[in-house]
Amino acid sequence: MAVKIKLKRLGKIRSPHYRIVVADSRTRRDGRAIEEIGLYHPVQNPSRIEVDSDRAQYWLGVGAQPTEPVLAILKKTGDWQRFRGEPAPAPLLQPEPKADKRALFEAAAKETADEPKGEAITPKAKKSEKKADDAAATEAATESTES
Repeated sequence: MAVKIKLKRLGKIRSPHYRIVVADSRTRRDGRAIEEIGLYHPVQNPSRIEVDSDRAQYWLGVGAQPTEPVLAILKKTGDWQRFRGEPAPAPLLQPEPKADKRALFEAAAKETADEPKGEAITPKAKKSEKKADDAAATEAATESTES
């Protein structure tokens, strides 16, 4: 019987999370497992990876073959290098949390609200001046048509 270390999918349609399990290679993906040795949550930022290192070392030692995704996870945690006798990889770097877009927008809005607003280029004409200008324009038009 060939034994595989593989991922067992759980979760909703667009929010998957996985368990790292040891199972017979003939069982289906989400079928019965011999043992669960870890967790993998790819949607979280940063991804959550937990592996029971002792159990992973045991199963690798007795001949269990990891699938490609599990092999990548084991390389990130350093369990694969420990099994092979190679030097451990550098520790995983935690990315800086992204700034909240809403907070950035509100901060920018406060900055622009504090600034004085620019004045109009041409001053507004008063209504009485506007009426006088209109009357002068009509008189000029009538004079030019009479001549």
